[in-house]
Amino acid sequence: MNVIRRRGWEVSDRLATPEHLVFSRRNFLAGSASALAMAPYAAQAQRVSDVAKLPDPSAGLYPAKRNEKYTLDRPITDEKVNGNYNNFYEFGTSKTIATAAQALPIRPWTVKIDGMVEKPMEVGIDDLIHKLTLEERTYRHRCVEAWGMAIAWTGFPFAKLVEFARPLGSAKYVRMETFMNPKIAPGQKQPWFPWPYVEGLTMAEATNELAFLATGAYGHPLARQHGAPLRLAVPWKYGFKSIKSIVRFTFTDTRPKGLWEALQASEYGFWANVNPQVPHPRWSQATEEIIGTGERRPTLLFNGYEDYVSGLYKGLEKERLWA
Repeated sequence: MNVIRRRGWEVSDRLATPEHLVFSRRNFLAGSASALAMAPYAAQAQRVSDVAKLPDPSAGLYPAKRNEKYTLDRPITDEKVNGNYNNFYEFGTSKTIATAAQALPIRPWTVKIDGMVEKPMEVGIDDLIHKLTLEERTYRHRCVEAWGMAIAWTGFPFAKLVEFARPLGSAKYVRMETFMNPKIAPGQKQPWFPWPYVEGLTMAEATNELAFLATGAYGHPLARQHGAPLRLAVPWKYGFKSIKSIVRFTFTDTRPKGLWEALQASEYGFWANVNPQVPHPRWSQATEEIIGTGERRPTLLFNGYEDYVSGLYKGLEKERLWA
């Protein structure tokens, strides 16, 4: 009889793990490793989902009555098209930031009013909304990138906020600032941007009847990608002036320097009024693409709002009004 003597490293057949269990274990371990690797992303996605599902306490105030004074020469841009074509650099440099923007917590939201005012204050967004009567306005929106939309905003005239803030007579400008939270806004981790986003208007611009602070759009509270819960809409200027998700208004006698002006002053200035005759250094402003239609239209001076705002700039011809 042949006697089989196994070497020390050999295992008898009856003690060996069956092949199908070996492969099952390998698959389990591979799956576990994959799950562990994906866990942070899954947790982030869950947090975004949880934040996005939180109800907006102001929802019952919409839709507001439309102010028929402000009319359009084109259809309102489809809400789904608008909601998926956005500039919001806090959440990324592409136009498809809508999903990422859902991580923005919009309650509680406190607005700070300070600087050259009778009494600095902080006010919750819902208290502010209830103090100022909401209305709907349809405005054209013109991006500096030579595209445009038409939007039904809900909100209140900027002049009403100025009245509420009670600035001193020596205040010449309003500086606006957005939130700063790199934990939920990955774009704010990019060091080449001078965060937080800042923009400014003269007092005359802020109190012009067209200047509007939006809290809603399309008949309901603002979507996060549109700049919830409070954003600016100044339709005669290029879109980068219409700062989103505002947390602070500072009244000052010093001209504010916006984020884009601070980043590239040769291309983006303080005034940024729409003018088809003045090209951007890298492209023409003579025409604009109407998003969602494929149509190109001639650009209008002051985006078609010349009658409302041209008087603001008399005597300022030496200023760089068009960039």
